Amino acid sequence: LSAAQRQTTIPTERRFKSLKLGIDELFQFPFVVMTGEAAFQLTAKERENLRNYLQKGGFLLASAGGSSEEWDRCFRREIQQVFGREGVTKIPMTHPVFTTVKAIGSLKLSHGGGDAQLEGLELNVKLVAIHSRHGLNDTAHTEGCCCCGGNEIANALEVMVNIFVYALLH
Repeated sequence: LSAAQRQTTIPTERRFKSLKLGIDELFQFPFVVMTGEAAFQLTAKERENLRNYLQKGGFLLASAGGSSEEWDRCFRREIQQVFGREGVTKIPMTHPVFTTVKAIGSLKLSHGGGDAQLEGLELNVKLVAIHSRHGLNDTAHTEGCCCCGGNEIANALEVMVNIFVYALLH
């Protein structure tokens, strides 16, 4: 949030506010982040709120903490249950989200193994959610991070600023 404010004219809060998907306060925020490292299952109310939130203009950034395969699997299952179709699809590097603030040519992984790929969910030809199976934690600028063991996206800070600004502008 601080990086987005420094790099743009968008005023932001300094910290994220913790929310539950099942509460009505969710609809007061244009942008939400969902992350975790363990298996999970949404309640019926959380699924209903997520569907309504995204259909009414909200934006979701979902990232598997520490590149957790278990969390990634659960997220994909929940999106398919909520929207009843294929779920998230690959976002090409030519998509405007990769040039909104800074031009991003690739998504390198912190521990090697090739490039990462972001995926998205579109509703009525509008991108309403972005998902990364690789962590989008800015581990390059932290010490003693709890999630540094995962194969994180190395340029996560630039990617997250682009996603945040893209979500607010579209």
